[in-house]
Amino acid sequence: MGGTGGGGTAEKRPNEQLTSWFVRSGWSKGELARQVNRRARQMGANHISTDTSRVRRWLDGEQPREPIPRIMSELFSERFGAVVAVEDLGLRTAHQAPSVSGVDLPWTGEHTVDMISEFSRSDLMLARRGFLGSSLALAAGPALIEPMQRWLVPTPAAPAAAEPPTPIRRGSRLSGPELDLLESTTVMFRQWDAQCGGGLRRKAVVGQLHEVTDLLQEPQPAETQRRLFKIAAELAELAGWMSYDVGLQPTAQKYFVLALHAAKEGGDKPLGSYILSGMSRQMIHLGRPDDALELIHLAQYGSRDCATPRTQAMLYAMEARAYANMGQPSKTKRAVRMAEDTFADALEANEPEPDWIRFFSEAELNGENAHSYRDLAYVAGRSPTYASLAQPIMARAVELFAKDAEHQRSYALNLIGMATVHLLQKEPEQSVVLAEKALDVAKKVRSERVNTRLRKTLDSVVRDFGEDNKLIDLTDRLARQLPEAAEAV
Repeated sequence: MGGTGGGGTAEKRPNEQLTSWFVRSGWSKGELARQVNRRARQMGANHISTDTSRVRRWLDGEQPREPIPRIMSELFSERFGAVVAVEDLGLRTAHQAPSVSGVDLPWTGEHTVDMISEFSRSDLMLARRGFLGSSLALAAGPALIEPMQRWLVPTPAAPAAAEPPTPIRRGSRLSGPELDLLESTTVMFRQWDAQCGGGLRRKAVVGQLHEVTDLLQEPQPAETQRRLFKIAAELAELAGWMSYDVGLQPTAQKYFVLALHAAKEGGDKPLGSYILSGMSRQMIHLGRPDDALELIHLAQYGSRDCATPRTQAMLYAMEARAYANMGQPSKTKRAVRMAEDTFADALEANEPEPDWIRFFSEAELNGENAHSYRDLAYVAGRSPTYASLAQPIMARAVELFAKDAEHQRSYALNLIGMATVHLLQKEPEQSVVLAEKALDVAKKVRSERVNTRLRKTLDSVVRDFGEDNKLIDLTDRLARQLPEAAEAV
């Protein structure tokens, strides 16, 4: 069996922490083994082959080798809707270099370039070789929030007599057209992600990011360096977003953190706030709305004097999502109203905006606000009141996204969102119709996030209303056309 091992049998004691989580999960040993193998394939660790006897040995105290502790941390975190660290499972992780572990990293330009370069190179090497040589753990709570707060600390002025630059490795410095091309390539990658999902071009984005860090390691004029840092920040954010979309949560968080460092070096506070909003969305996904709210408030405060109305509207919408998942109706409604009002200001102002906020359209605004009310309905015990608030807004989002050929993943996610609203309203037939439409869109999109939400929605229909022939047929189609073992790249 690949990828496992442990110390001598004399030292082993039953792993009571892992056993406790395992019992509460409701999984069998075979189910856990299958999930570990599936997640390992998604991460490129094709040498992992786990079975029930190996799971039994872990429960008996055997320490598995990397990346299995990381994989089990992710699986249990998703199962319980909260971060379950490797240590919580009574498992050990290998020692890691600072550049590939943790989120509390030095806030200096030189260190930022080195860390992005090393992490992106590691990511590319692991993808090619088919195994994971390093383990990442998700940070949450103060361990995440406190380092991110340093984004607001002013960067110290450069010393009067700077050290000599590193040796030049190119014949000439970057020209304006070359920088323009790098920026337009980032825009193209972002369009591909919106249309095709994070699974199709993730490695290409990581490769481009690594190339940009090579350029940053060469002496550049101050303005060129600033633009390069902003490009690196956008690419790192996109790499994080794509990693999140295909289910690589610790990798996603690491890229988000590095992106925030690069945005700070590039002097772009609105971009930094956008990166923090992505981190906030990830925390909501992981069942940490308190952390999500802290990150959004940090983003709002840091960009209060410079973010465009559209960016501010997006941040209000994410604030509403956090409040909804915390079960705070009045604050949710206030944030929804602020998002709507500020978005109206953006339409009226019609000012130039960066490409990264272009996604936040009327469709996206309606989708986010509808999901806030939908989430509030679940937190409030499947409240029909909040479901009825979500229904017309979600319907509007679906209508608008149906006309948007670029944002196909968002169309699929909102079709699924509408299906869940119908479930809350005890209308399973309509839910199944929408899920079927979502499957047709999801087949064109490489997004494990879409696939997982679709599976969970159909599972909810079966659990709450039982199976009929149409549902059985749709579930079979889902298993055939979007198999869980599909690799994330």
